[in-house]
Formats: sequence, structure tokens, C-alpha cells
Amino acid sequence: PFLVLGLLLIPVGMYREWRRWQRESEESQPAWPRIDLNRSTHRNPTVVFVVGTLMFAGISAVGSYRAYHFSDSVEFCGTTCHTVMEPEHTTYQNSPHARVSCTECHVGPGADWFVKSKLSGTYQIYAVLADNYPRPIPTPIESLRPAAETCEQCHWPQKEFGATQRTFHHFLYDEDNQHWPIEMLLRTDAVGPEKIGGPSIHWHIGAEVEYIARDEGRQDIPWVRVTDPDTGEVTVYQDEDDPMSPEEIEAETPRVMVCMDCHNRPSHIYRSPDRAIDEHLTEGRLDPSLPSIKAIAVEAMDGDYESSEEAREQISTTITEAYREEAPEVLESRRGDVEAAIEAVQDAYASNIFPAMNADWSVYPNNIGHFENRGCMRCHGGTHVSEVGEPITHECSACHVILAQGPQDEPVTIPSLDRGQEFQHPVDMGEMWREVGCWECHTGTQP
Repeated sequence: PFLVLGLLLIPVGMYREWRRWQRESEESQPAWPRIDLNRSTHRNPTVVFVVGTLMFAGISAVGSYRAYHFSDSVEFCGTTCHTVMEPEHTTYQNSPHARVSCTECHVGPGADWFVKSKLSGTYQIYAVLADNYPRPIPTPIESLRPAAETCEQCHWPQKEFGATQRTFHHFLYDEDNQHWPIEMLLRTDAVGPEKIGGPSIHWHIGAEVEYIARDEGRQDIPWVRVTDPDTGEVTVYQDEDDPMSPEEIEAETPRVMVCMDCHNRPSHIYRSPDRAIDEHLTEGRLDPSLPSIKAIAVEAMDGDYESSEEAREQISTTITEAYREEAPEVLESRRGDVEAAIEAVQDAYASNIFPAMNADWSVYPNNIGHFENRGCMRCHGGTHVSEVGEPITHECSACHVILAQGPQDEPVTIPSLDRGQEFQHPVDMGEMWREVGCWECHTGTQP
């Protein structure tokens, strides 16, 4: 734009000069300037102007095209403002959407959102230059484009594909780092001609679900309104432990539930020390035969470090000292394995915790599930009831069926596909697991 403006100043200046010449000259002047290409004083400037303009237009066209594509690239989004975007760029590269460009989700197709994103980016440039940006970046982002125009270009919620089988790998905090997998059938959608056990998880998108949250992070949801898509019946549920007053409800505008209310961290996933170390143990980047490596690694990751550099040094010191004090024979005989473990834990920290931006799992809760965050239990905690006393379901089997859990020496069977196995906590805690939410103990570090 500045180059184009500069070029436009040339004819504007010529016109102003010509007008001045007309006013000051005593001779009668023609309405249009005469250009005689037979005269070198006319021909040379004309050739320079025409050729220069064509060259400038060609270079500008190619440059603008390349600049447009560069400004839409992952490199531009993730590395231009390195400190600010390092957490988002790093977690994105370790996410299921690592091959989907930033702009496909944050901008999407069409000129209108492209312009909006560039206008928003102008303020962001100022904020970075003025060192006036929040640490961490607050979420949820209010100006995010609707999921129906971005996510649903690939994920088609109306196309039911059946349940999804997943294995969740956990390792215990004992000397043997006991592996405790949980095999689940997630009721994402219908199975066959009828749904198993009633509505599925994605029923929320098929129906019209509205809610009011007390906090900006949408973690405290005391009020829910559901409109049945088949009958049109409207049911309002309130948290009986902490209901909203009529005045509070009147002052708020209910938000219509969309994909992002549950899938709030689809690409920028900040894994807690507990989950990050479990993944490293599962994938073999940490050797589970090292005694107590789960507990030692999580403790090392959970330190209060001022910088990433300090974290690397202290993680190495913490793990080395732990084995020197508790198992010196391991440090002596398996020095290579311990050093590999240190490197793996340092990598886990660098991929999930960012001191410069105060960004980690504790400030960016993940609403899928209910292991370390309330997630589903923001509404399905068993305390939301309708006016007639009907609660929002709190049944585990409403969303998933446990097929197998813990070490299995022999094939297992389940009572039925409707119920599956009853949950078995790996540490004996009686019936307490029925009354206490997982997230109340599992905060992302050693419980």
C-alpha cells in the first residue's frame, strides 16, 4: 500500500504543477498536455514511466501473491512473534491437526474473514511491539470463526459412523511403573439402526443445547436449556447446589452449544506432567523398567521454574539426584538409560510448559472427558436437575462402555454392550470414586 501510494503521488504532483503553471502563465494553455515522442525530452521520460510502471505492476503482483500465501503459512503464524506464539506453535506440532494449516481453522475460506483476521493482526503487531500482550493468552477466543464454517468442512457431525474404540494408557506411581490401560467404547454416534443405551455424545450437536456460564473460561455452568429436536419440548436444568437467581438469568444471554464447547483444545493441547509422562512411557521414549521413573519424572516436570533453560538444568539434576539417593546401583549400571530418560523428560517439558508465557495445562483446561478437568461433568455432574426433579444423566455408560481395564492375562468378557464392565480404580479406595470427581485428585501431577 505504501508503494502504491508513493506512485500515485507522482501523477498528483504532476497535475498540481500543471494547474499552477496554467494559473501563472500568461499564454493560453491547452486542456491536455502535448506529448511528442519525436522529441527525446518527451520520449525518454515516457518510456521510463511506461516500462517502470509495467515492471512495478508485475513485481507487485507476484510479491503480493507470495506475501499473501506467506502470511497464511504456519511458519508466519508460529514463528514471526516467536515468544508469544511459541506455546501455540509447539503444541500444534504435537497435535492431531499438525498437518492442517493455522488459517484453515482460524480464518477459513472467503475474503470477509481474511480481512477480519488481518485487521485483528494489526492490533496484535502493536501489542507485541509495545510488549503489551497478556501472558498467558486468554481463552476462549471470542472472535473465533464458527465451527460450522471451519471444523465441519472436514468433520461431518450429521454423518453417523458408529462408536469409537480407544485405549487410555496409565502408569501407576509405584516402583514398577505398573501399566494400567483402560479399553473403552466411546458412544460418539449411532451403532447400527439404533443407538446403544440411548443418546450418543454427539447428540448435543443434533439437539439445541444452550447454557450460561458464570466464568469467562466456561468451566462453571449452573444453567442449561435443552430443546428436543423431535418434539420441540424445552427443559431447563439448574445446578441445585449453586442455582442462578432469576435476575442473574435475565441478565445473561445463553450460549448455544457448539463443537468447540467440548473440543476446546483440538490443536493446542497442553499435556500435564502426568499425561505427558504416560505418553512417553507408552511410546517407549521413557523406559518403564527404570524403577519409579513415572513418579520421578512427574516430580521433575512439576518444578516451579523461571525459564525453559532453568527447567532443563533442574530436570537433569532432580532425576540424577533421585537415583543417586534412592537407587545408586541403577545410576551406576544404567547411566545411559537414565540420561535418555532425562532427555525425554526435558522434551516433554519443552513441548507442554512455557514459563515465558505462563502457559501450561493448568491454565488451559481440556473439556474432553473428565479425568484432569471437569469437562463433561460441568453439566453431567449429577447436580443439574429440571423443575420436575429430573437430573441430567450422570451414568458412566451414557457416554462410554469399559471393555477392559488393568493388566489382563486372559480374555475378558463384558455383561452387555449397554453397560460394559464396572469401573475399577487401580488403587483400592472403596466406593469413594463414585462420590469424588476424577479431577479432584488427578490434577495433572502426582495425586
